[in-house]
Amino acid sequence: MAEMMLCGTCIAPGRFELVAAPVPQSAPDGWVLVDITAAGICGTDYHIYEGKHPYLNYPRVIGHELAGRVAKAAPGWAAGVAVVINPYVSCGACRACLRGKPNCCTRIEVLGVHRDGGICARIAVPSANLYPAGDLPPEAAAMVEFLAIGAHAVRRGEVMAGDKVLVTGAGPIGLGAALFAKARGAEVHLLDTTPARLEQAGALGFAHLHSSIGPDHAEGFDVVFDATGHAAAMEAGFAHVGHGGSYVLISVVQDRITFSDPEFHKREARLIGSRNATAEDFETVMAALRSGAVQAGALLSERIALADLPARLPELAADRGRLIKAIVTLEGAA
Repeated sequence: MAEMMLCGTCIAPGRFELVAAPVPQSAPDGWVLVDITAAGICGTDYHIYEGKHPYLNYPRVIGHELAGRVAKAAPGWAAGVAVVINPYVSCGACRACLRGKPNCCTRIEVLGVHRDGGICARIAVPSANLYPAGDLPPEAAAMVEFLAIGAHAVRRGEVMAGDKVLVTGAGPIGLGAALFAKARGAEVHLLDTTPARLEQAGALGFAHLHSSIGPDHAEGFDVVFDATGHAAAMEAGFAHVGHGGSYVLISVVQDRITFSDPEFHKREARLIGSRNATAEDFETVMAALRSGAVQAGALLSERIALADLPARLPELAADRGRLIKAIVTLEGAA
């Protein structure tokens, strides 16, 4: 009889269950079997649960913020090695991939979104999408992906020491951008209308916290990041970009975004999209976690056993403004 595992599955909007499936025993050439040890729950997972994700077919095993151990030896990988998983499965052949931008591959498939994810005991992952976790504990390793999104945005925005930076949206992705902008020596300001999120940012050591931006910052910011996921906030952010500044959109919405062309041109502003992350960003995050520049423990809001997730997911989705990161523990979940 095949060995079975439980997979955290959104059957349909508002319906999340643990569904039994066979534990994979083999992987295609170039892929590696990984036993999942920890998985983060993020905004994408909440959107899938709520039926708000535009690019998803149900049912779907969720989970793309993943840490694990190599289940069976494979070329380049010994069994038992702790790994961080890059969940962006790229084609390797499109123009974006050939230019070193697999994060925006034209045929990208993200684990837990376009294909089944990792809230289960074992998955198969392309070998190139695995990075040695070294001594990072599973909970920290499972945070690398969401932090890498912020690190990638900061790199895209070319933040430099002394820059005055504004991050709008102090949720997990915004906090990631803020942490890596601060690491580059920028003066970081955070803007959010949720008091709990500003309190969390303050606990992480950020001093410039705003529920609105007033006349004290009329000259604007050198780099502005939007991590709100709200079209109105994204449009409002253009007014905060200073002359010669850059606006980096980490958020994505289905709506059209408009802005004043005369204002944009007179400032010689740059508008930059930032999508996912690359190996360079994953390495940046892992180095920051190892050095203590970023403290994983300060970002951990809750640990949840896989068996408890069906009961807890609706609560987490309803009250996610108080969370930075909830981690599902999966070691030995088969």
